[in-house]
Amino acid sequence: MKILAIGDIIGKPGRRAVKALLPGLVHEYGIDLIIGNGENAAGGVGLTPRTAEELLDSGIDVITSGNHIWAQKEIIPYLDGSLPILRPLNYSPVNPGRGYLFKNNVLIVSLVGRVFVGNFDCPFRAMDRLLAEVKDRPNIIVVDFHAEATSEKVAMGRYLDGRVSAVLGTHTHVGTIDTRILPRGTAYVTDIGMVGPMDSVIGDDIDSVINRFLTQVPARLSVGKGKVLFDAILVEVNEESGRATKIERIQRTVD
Repeated sequence: MKILAIGDIIGKPGRRAVKALLPGLVHEYGIDLIIGNGENAAGGVGLTPRTAEELLDSGIDVITSGNHIWAQKEIIPYLDGSLPILRPLNYSPVNPGRGYLFKNNVLIVSLVGRVFVGNFDCPFRAMDRLLAEVKDRPNIIVVDFHAEATSEKVAMGRYLDGRVSAVLGTHTHVGTIDTRILPRGTAYVTDIGMVGPMDSVIGDDIDSVINRFLTQVPARLSVGKGKVLFDAILVEVNEESGRATKIERIQRTVD
C-alpha cells in the first residue's frame, strides 16, 4: 500500500496547492491513501468545516491536527461527526473528537507532543493504551506526531518501531532530511514540512513575524504570499506484515 502524508497545510495558499497537485501525484505514484495535517488550514491557524470540506474534496482522505485544533470554534461540533478529522489522541478523553480512525484498512493516529508545546497527557502511554485496547486492528498503522522537539519525535519513532508502520512528524513546518526505515520496520521522519508560501517564516508574513520578535507584542500573523512549497512523505507498506518497505520525500512548488 502507498500512503501519502502531507505536511501542515497553511491557509488558502496551502489549500490551493493541495487541490492543484494531488491529482497528478495520485496518478504518478499510484497512491492508495492520503493523510493531510489541516490544523493551520483556515487563515493560518485552526480548521473550519468549510476548509475541511475543501481539503477532503481535493482528495485528502483523513485530516490530522495538533495544538491549534480548537482555534476555530466552529469546527468543534464536527469533531464528533462523520468528517474524517482527528484531534490528538492524548488530549483529555472528555474533549470532543477522536484521536484515531480506520480508513482503507489503515489505522491513522494523531498525537501531540509535550516539550515546548503544552500540557497534555503522555503521548507514549496514550499509544500504549491504544495498541492494547483496539481489537482486530489492521496491520498498517500510521502516526502523525505533532511535536516541537526533535528529541521527542525521534524517541517516539524508536519507541513505536516495529509496533506501527510509520511515525511521521509535523508542527515545525520545516522538512527534515532524516527519512528512514527503522530497524524493526517503521518508516520515520522528524518533520514532513509544510504546504505554504516559500517567501515566509514557516508560512507567515515575514515582516509581521520579525516585528513580533523585535517588540514581543502579541499580534495576529497573516499568511505569506507568493510561490508555495508542497512537502509530503510517501510511505510504501507491506499489507501482510505492516512493515514499511520504502519512504520517500516528495517536494513540489506551485506558483
